[in-house]
Amino acid sequence: MDKYADTRPRHLQIAADLRAQIMAGALAPGAQLPSTQQLVERYSTANATVQRALSVLKDEGFLYGRPGKGVYVRDRQTFVVEVGAYFAPSPQGYSYRLLDVAEVNVPAEVAGVLGEERAILRRRLTLRDGDPVELTWSYYPSSIAGGTPLAGRAKIPGGAPRVLADLGYPEREFTDRVSTRAPMTEEVEGLALPEGVPIIRQFRVVLSHEKRPVEVSIIIKGGQYYELQYHQVVD
Repeated sequence: MDKYADTRPRHLQIAADLRAQIMAGALAPGAQLPSTQQLVERYSTANATVQRALSVLKDEGFLYGRPGKGVYVRDRQTFVVEVGAYFAPSPQGYSYRLLDVAEVNVPAEVAGVLGEERAILRRRLTLRDGDPVELTWSYYPSSIAGGTPLAGRAKIPGGAPRVLADLGYPEREFTDRVSTRAPMTEEVEGLALPEGVPIIRQFRVVLSHEKRPVEVSIIIKGGQYYELQYHQVVD
């Protein structure tokens, strides 16, 4: 066997091809897909295989069926998420659901950045138009955040950036390290992910004056709808 061959089941290969066309706009919102027989001929496969591929994309929210008429591309398409430290809540925009706040022993990768073993963890779910967008685990050094609003369960107007600025540690820059992987159970359930959908993982380090790390966040998004958008001015 060629070690570089695509060994996925045929229905997943077909789903991947159709998904890529939808995300690229080749199959526009509201467009009707070719008939099942046309797809069978296009992909040289069986009817049942095409049906399984379409079922995958329906579960992911890319397609929907109209009985007696056909299969169509949903209006909801890839959502571009501007990469920022904080998004202000707004109607029909972003909202936050605080899931947990606690002082914890931090994971090794976080401790290596913060230089401390203990931190205030704020775990939250971000929604857009009521739909889950991301799960976030944000760690703030206990030496800075202990006894502040960051350690409380109340929502914070202006978010963590305002509290850090009030404490004398304004956010000056952040770096994201981005990767993808299969989701864990908590992520599948929290983001309502269909089977087989990977997640986008951002490991974010926020720095204040003199490169002082004041926050490390692990941000998890479902990979089926969301793209990250970064902007940088080049001198």
